[in-house]
Amino acid sequence: MQPAHPTLEAVAAHAGVSRATVSRVVNGTPGVRPELRERVRRSVAALGYVPNSAARSLVTRRTGAVAVVIAEPETRVFADPFFAQQLRGIGSELSAHDTQLLLMLLEGRTDYERIERYLSGGHVDGVLMFSVHTDDPLPAMAAASGLPTVYGGRPGWPGGADEPGLLYVDTDNRDGARQAVRHLLARGRRRIAVVTGPLDQTAAVDRLDGYLDAIGRDAPDPALLVHGDFTAEGGARAMAELLDRSPTPPDAVFAGNDLMATGALRVLRARGLRVPEDVAVVGYDDLEPAAWSEPALTTVRQDVRRMGELMAALLLRLLPPGSPQGEPPAPVITPARLVVRDSA
Repeated sequence: MQPAHPTLEAVAAHAGVSRATVSRVVNGTPGVRPELRERVRRSVAALGYVPNSAARSLVTRRTGAVAVVIAEPETRVFADPFFAQQLRGIGSELSAHDTQLLLMLLEGRTDYERIERYLSGGHVDGVLMFSVHTDDPLPAMAAASGLPTVYGGRPGWPGGADEPGLLYVDTDNRDGARQAVRHLLARGRRRIAVVTGPLDQTAAVDRLDGYLDAIGRDAPDPALLVHGDFTAEGGARAMAELLDRSPTPPDAVFAGNDLMATGALRVLRARGLRVPEDVAVVGYDDLEPAAWSEPALTTVRQDVRRMGELMAALLLRLLPPGSPQGEPPAPVITPARLVVRDSA
């Protein structure tokens, strides 16, 4: 009769190999011949062996967990499909490498101490961090912890762009915005308003810069600029402000994300304006709400789930037991692509 909890020695005896060989296979250490590795795996499955996580961490120097830090409150994270898609990508990549995802959100300033304490306490092997704002202390906390870190989005905090070896995954936000506004210009629109995201985040800054590139200005027309917050409610407020400023509404709106664009659509419909006949609308992201909106939203597609996968893959290359093979990892910029639907 097999013991209730098979030991490493039992697996070694079953496979006909040494205890050290079993340990190397279980801990993912290289240097074991493929035929021996497969024999050990069969014995592990046959005996139902489960590694002792505490002992395994002493050998591998890994906890088997990664912290995912989102610099936003719970209400924002769970209301925006952007975060859901990014987490799906991160989760699938980590799961494929037997690594757990530990989610940490920021409800208020007091949460920084909790996150700093956790990152420096040896609880995780690395950090994935996104939605970071310009004045955010999180990058400094990650650096102080000594943990391998990958960011979602181009660094915008002081000194971040010049930090050697800093890794991030982003989309080409500036080019995506250029595509959106050039599309509107090609359809004869001339009073093109812009609803930005929070300008303490690089995605919002880059999209505003792409808008300016396309219209050929160094600075936006104040009458056609409103600052939003990447939420549907913020987009609705911004659209109402644009319409209240002048008796002549803009003939097009570029919103910095799809949620703000759907909020703008709601206000235009309530004010009796037709989309796209009176006002064309373009968003950014191409997540599910874009196709559900009425009319269906023209938008710029970024592969958010893939970006999450790439973030996790970059981080996994940095974790022990081995150093990255081949070329050292580098930041990744994914392409953006305009998707034309009924709203423009």
